[in-house]
Amino acid sequence: MNQDKIILAYSGGLDTTYCAVYLSKIKNYEVHAVTINTGAFNEQEIIELEKKALLIGAASFKCIDVRKPYYDDCIKYLIFGNVLKNGTYPLSVSAERVIQAISIAEYAKKLNINKIAHGSTGAGNDQVRFDMIFHHIIPNAEIITPIRDKKLSREEEITFLKTNGVTYDFVKANYSVNKGIWGTSVGGKETLSSNQNLPEEAWPTKITQTDKKDITLTFTNGELISIDGKQFDHPSDTIQYLQNIAQPYGIGRDIHVGDTIIGIKGRVGFEAAAPLIIIKAHHLLEKHVLTKWQLYWKDQLAAWYGNWLHEGQMLDPVMRDIEAFFISTQKTVSGDVYVSLVPNRFILNGIKSSHDLMSGKFGSYGEMNNSWTGDDVKGFTKIFGNQTSIYHQVNDSIKNEPQPI
Repeated sequence: MNQDKIILAYSGGLDTTYCAVYLSKIKNYEVHAVTINTGAFNEQEIIELEKKALLIGAASFKCIDVRKPYYDDCIKYLIFGNVLKNGTYPLSVSAERVIQAISIAEYAKKLNINKIAHGSTGAGNDQVRFDMIFHHIIPNAEIITPIRDKKLSREEEITFLKTNGVTYDFVKANYSVNKGIWGTSVGGKETLSSNQNLPEEAWPTKITQTDKKDITLTFTNGELISIDGKQFDHPSDTIQYLQNIAQPYGIGRDIHVGDTIIGIKGRVGFEAAAPLIIIKAHHLLEKHVLTKWQLYWKDQLAAWYGNWLHEGQMLDPVMRDIEAFFISTQKTVSGDVYVSLVPNRFILNGIKSSHDLMSGKFGSYGEMNNSWTGDDVKGFTKIFGNQTSIYHQVNDSIKNEPQPI
């Protein structure tokens, strides 16, 4: 008897382990497990994932390393846009999920399999992101979500696995951690309330560095290409290098509060030293080299871009249009940014760029001008405020007239 084939988005956690066993043993699918590595797994962990997937019933296992395309297709534009959702969160997980969903759908197309399963519950954003992107790329695909459809509790999943001979240790950790190159999220009982921060033991990276460290970040056309003169093969490697330097200072720890796609408020902790340093350093450089209106319109489009990405709409063609605008703005965003790392924070000391519009050649703010005269300013001020002046002259005279009863 030929088995129907199904692609399973597989992370090795409880939910996707349940899916692998349920789909293979109960539903009699030929399960092809695929893990999308956005920076969460090292080589040994991938080997262990494969062993486990095959042991619990998967017919095949594939790990796809997307760190470079993740940067090229997504992270780069989050940097160009200085995207921080609600001024806080660098979209660590939401951006990652979109790339994972796209990669899984493309893998299913490659294998010509039109059934895809994922382990999302019915209570979060990921179900929307995965379903929607699968529909975009494989419109006729059947999407199967056992955890969501059966409304399973964690205890029910564990009981099922034990009944089917899976002895994997599913002792519930106090905190759920999701790691990627653009930050690590942390969820726990504290993030389910509105009034508590995460305790020290919840953060995956402990504070081990206390001595001040000065570093130089070098950007070319908006992309971070080197740190302290050290070049890397790809910007994704540069991000990981900076993360290893800065995260032991406890930099980039915070809790994001935001609106979910499904309409409820949510909180999540995160540590993202490299993303926050890169975005803030990039933004400082932009403030020196871009014009007022370039900065203004970038802010407007970036907020919209970040929110639409968060909601899983990465494949909307308007995103390509905004990315084209971002790219155009980065032509002069080149130079060095000087940063100091200290425990729990970083300091942006300044920049050096041949494109710096703060050039002393034209004047020093509040000190001296070299390009205009006092009479120039008098004439400019009169014209610049002319319409507002007319408004007040017209309406102030009306105020003094008798008003009809």
